[in-house]
Amino acid sequence: MAWKFSPGGEIYVQIAQRYENYIKLGVLKNGDKLPSVRSAAEECGVNPNTAARAYSLLEEKGLITSIPKKGVYVTYDGEEKNDERKKYTTDVITDLKKQGIPYELLQEVIKTVYERG
Repeated sequence: MAWKFSPGGEIYVQIAQRYENYIKLGVLKNGDKLPSVRSAAEECGVNPNTAARAYSLLEEKGLITSIPKKGVYVTYDGEEKNDERKKYTTDVITDLKKQGIPYELLQEVIKTVYERG
């Protein structure tokens, strides 16, 4: 199922922001392998060039690195102050609330993520 995107924004930026959220919230951890550009494009329902631009943006931010013939890996170590992490998490949840995501769904997703380990 393709991802849903907000109208008016660059698709590659929205993809990069979603992956950045996953990384900074710890869903994707340092050393985790990301899908190939082609797989990410299929998952998101976009052209591979769009996925590649999203990955480039993440690489510029120092969140991922691409290793030729090996893959794309998370390189974010999560070393932030708790206040920064709390602010970031609050911003993400506030954005999800504005998008109409129900509280109960957020609870369910958070529980699922934490149970996965």
